[in-house]
Amino acid sequence: MENCTNENQTIFHILAFSTSKTGQCLLLTAVLLMYLMTIFGNMIITTLVCLVPHLHTPMYFLLGNLAITDVIYVSATLPMLIYILLTRDNRMSLSSCMAQVFLFSMSAAGDIFVLTSMSYDRYVAICKPLEYSLIMSKDVCISMALCLWLISAINAGMNVLVVSLLSFCPIQNFDHFFCEQKTLYTVTSSDTTSTNILLVFQDIVMATLPFVLIITSYVFIISAIMKIQSLNGRRKAFSSCSSHLFTVIMFFGPAIVLYGKPESEHSKELDKLLSLLYTAVVPMLNPFVYTLRNKDIFNAIHYLIRMKHMLPKQRIKNMVII
Repeated sequence: MENCTNENQTIFHILAFSTSKTGQCLLLTAVLLMYLMTIFGNMIITTLVCLVPHLHTPMYFLLGNLAITDVIYVSATLPMLIYILLTRDNRMSLSSCMAQVFLFSMSAAGDIFVLTSMSYDRYVAICKPLEYSLIMSKDVCISMALCLWLISAINAGMNVLVVSLLSFCPIQNFDHFFCEQKTLYTVTSSDTTSTNILLVFQDIVMATLPFVLIITSYVFIISAIMKIQSLNGRRKAFSSCSSHLFTVIMFFGPAIVLYGKPESEHSKELDKLLSLLYTAVVPMLNPFVYTLRNKDIFNAIHYLIRMKHMLPKQRIKNMVII
């Protein structure tokens, strides 16, 4: 690649998906629906967790954090893709690209850490039920949330700093649908030996290690479930963690395939489809996975509806008393 200096006016041309006009219209419709459903579904979960007292438990507190990270996750990537498909204007400035790197890195790491925390919560609930309230106390949950957001933000800030030190040509084609850090390293004119080493280190600490911890926790969870004598008890114990296990598989599966397979020029479109799967489809499915057949969520919705109807009556009663 030719030697270019890093200038503020560097413009990336986000190539997104190579499809026909009909394909782009279908893709635009699908991505827009996924984005709106993700925002709507996750905001409902966040609202319920905040407002309904019986959802003020460690499991739902962590679920609320997962919903917030998913909202940031899709908002970091999909609006730009929607804009490109809608206007055919695929230009993005370097500063916008770095903002996208920060938001995506923070929310992706946040998702991983929340899923790891949720697996630990399920481990304690099933393997150490008598100590659950002590181990997963309110202070512990708040500390876990603060730590995961702080570490995610620091990691994202470090990624932005690394990108800011790279050199790019003033006009640069970018074969992805968002500013992904790994793809950025392939289009820079700077030496990326040290940045690639850093990327491998981040993958180990921020993704591989949490994934191993999740798998380990589920080995203990499944072992504990199999020791339960009652079939009803086994079913109830497994149902309490099946939603989380499904989300873990859906999130890590495409990511492992994407980052684990060898690089190939012919697999660019497949790479983008896999990226779309774990950046859009999984966050959209999470609200459905955690709410379908979940009595607590349905009871929470009914609680809010009852409270909404009771408030006007309470105001009228208060006016009569006055």
